[in-house]
Amino acid sequence: MGRLLALTFLAVAASARLHSRDAPDAFSKPASKALDYVDPFIGNGGDSPNGSGGMIPSTAPPFAMTRWVAQTRQNYVSVTPYNYTDSSIHGFQGTHQPAIWMGESGQVVVAPGAGTVQPEFEKRGMGFSHTNEIASANYYSVILNAIEGGQIHAEQSATSRVGHLRFTFTDTRTPYVLVEATRPQVVGPNGPTNFTFPHGAITIDPAAREISGRNPERQDFIIGPNPATNWSGYFVARFDQEFTSYGTAQNGTVSEGKTAGEGALLSGFARFKEGTKKVDVRVGVSFISVEQARANLEKEISDGTSLEQTAEQTRTQWAEKLDRIKIEGATQEQAEVFYTGVFHTLQYPYEQEEDGKYYSGYDDQVHEGISYTGYSIWDTFRAEWAWQILLAPERISGMVQSMLQDYKEGGWLPMWKNIVETNVMVGTHADSLVAEAVVKGFKDFDLDTAYEAVHKDATVPPDDDWTTSYFDREQNVGYEVRAGLSSVYASKGWVADDIHSEAASRTLDYAYDDYAVSVLAAALNNTDDAAFFRARAFSAPFSIFNNDTGFMEARNVDGSWAGQDQGWTEGDMWAYTFDVVHDVPALIQRRGGNKSFVEFLDEHFDGGHNDHTNEPSHHIPYLYSLAGAASKSQERIREVAKDNYNNSVNGLSGNEDCGQMSAWYVFSALGFYPVDPVSAEYVVGTPFFDKVTIDLPGAKQPLVITSSGAPKKPYIKSVTVNGRELASPILTHADIANGGHINYEMSSAPQKWSSSTLTQDKRYEHIEL
Repeated sequence: MGRLLALTFLAVAASARLHSRDAPDAFSKPASKALDYVDPFIGNGGDSPNGSGGMIPSTAPPFAMTRWVAQTRQNYVSVTPYNYTDSSIHGFQGTHQPAIWMGESGQVVVAPGAGTVQPEFEKRGMGFSHTNEIASANYYSVILNAIEGGQIHAEQSATSRVGHLRFTFTDTRTPYVLVEATRPQVVGPNGPTNFTFPHGAITIDPAAREISGRNPERQDFIIGPNPATNWSGYFVARFDQEFTSYGTAQNGTVSEGKTAGEGALLSGFARFKEGTKKVDVRVGVSFISVEQARANLEKEISDGTSLEQTAEQTRTQWAEKLDRIKIEGATQEQAEVFYTGVFHTLQYPYEQEEDGKYYSGYDDQVHEGISYTGYSIWDTFRAEWAWQILLAPERISGMVQSMLQDYKEGGWLPMWKNIVETNVMVGTHADSLVAEAVVKGFKDFDLDTAYEAVHKDATVPPDDDWTTSYFDREQNVGYEVRAGLSSVYASKGWVADDIHSEAASRTLDYAYDDYAVSVLAAALNNTDDAAFFRARAFSAPFSIFNNDTGFMEARNVDGSWAGQDQGWTEGDMWAYTFDVVHDVPALIQRRGGNKSFVEFLDEHFDGGHNDHTNEPSHHIPYLYSLAGAASKSQERIREVAKDNYNNSVNGLSGNEDCGQMSAWYVFSALGFYPVDPVSAEYVVGTPFFDKVTIDLPGAKQPLVITSSGAPKKPYIKSVTVNGRELASPILTHADIANGGHINYEMSSAPQKWSSSTLTQDKRYEHIEL
């Protein structure tokens, strides 16, 4: 969901930031070279008010329910809690904001201080320098300049549902820690112009050394069909030091000795004995209750656990994934981009269940079972889901089952679930996720319910389908699902631009989703449905192909063309004309055959139309390979990687979107990409490194990818898979998922392999045969 314009890269040298390899030895255990390359600041968007990559540089294990991050600014839609250009830290936030274009939900903030208690965000900021900051996947550290003198060394680590912080006070006045329950809630994507004031609660128990409470903030409540009436984020903060005094703060006013409060702009605080050097605090969070937050705390970080032990536990969880991949022949920059990319791809969706239970905002009840939230499906169905299937297969069935529970409790599969459905973006791409999982061997969830759910997506229009536009973040509407299904899409193939927003993009997205439904139907032996949806999937895209212009274009109800600039979602006619990934041969034919199609691709790239900052362009460099011009794909893929990825704070040219930007890089570096993910095939591109060895979970043997000389030789002369020569640029999922050996023979000049179209082109007469 890349709703942010491309930004100029900020040249920030990697050496200016401290990484996990710079952390004290106690926080670098177990040893992991892969983790040492992870830099959480890559893609944080240093020179932008909003952040280009939009990834939160947080500390937590994979798929954690709560991520902990130093807070440099109040976050809301289009702003994340930390921005590299800021110079003060105002606290440490347990955030549930999954992406820059989604809102925060039920966060808790822990803010250390010394001297006068400062409950207001603007007044409690403390200066810091990046030279005194260490960031890694499992540990964060920074030295803060206390407001009334001295310094506070803040450290943090976390488990999935518990944050672990330690504050060391040097030459300060009386130390205290403030826990914020509620703040002004920014509503809407256009900045702090519209506030609401959620009413929360705070309780201080000096005997138990605890501050607990709830925070009902959910910035996305104004969009989507689900009110989640009783939802809150709950928390319990437990300290290792006795309180010498305590109180609450409301609307900036401190009330000494008060042990409880309710309402807006609410915090609680505890002071500690003068001269206290260290304060350790563990913060359990929950979406169910304070009691569950306390149970989560005691289960995940029990009393007596040191910060070092917590950090080691979380580092072990990351190492279990990242150390499965060994790369040879990468530069320092490439290694940082690659491993940080893997780190990004394993964060979302995030866990929502607690001790086998979860709160569902769809029916406002607590259920037994597994649950995930923070889905950015319009983005992640393209490549990230395929990557998670390979590297985190143990999560896939649970994630699908979670979506099926959303369907049973709310009536539909999720589109962009952030606690509940938000109606953000278009298309019902959960259909693609479910179908891809099934065709790649995952069937240990309710298959009957799965098919029922995707079939409903494809056949049942939303309420008021003829009268609701469903523009981006439209308020006070029901489920968006396939807006336009009842108008002309089901009968003629297109979504009408004079009725629905983003109509042309919807048409192409729905066609792919129909294709996913057909694949799932075939896998489940629903042959009649498979034939019906396959036919619609293959005909619908070309209902908006304008033969006179050679481009996809939106159409009105009466069939008239709406205009070339109408009806697009985060792209234009250039990007979307290539968006028929399930039937590329038909698209090539429409554009006059292979040679003409390759020339069209050249015009797309050479004319500056390729916008990698948004996901509809991600597969386009690979289309050359499907038109007999693989060496052109190899050139373009290297160009895209060079122009859109580096290891600076602006190292991603577009929003990370819960990991999809990074998933493109990770797959591309390996030499293949899931252009059509439901097909269970991958299109060969160009590997970046000399050798990659991946210990895939469940595979009988490692996947070894050799491509000697690839760092300087982008072209492929031949490919073999387990000794079998690959005649076309297609790998199957079985070629990869079971392990084995893929060998690329690389060259510094364009090659004949899968490039028959180019051998007919005078511009490529030098091609090596």
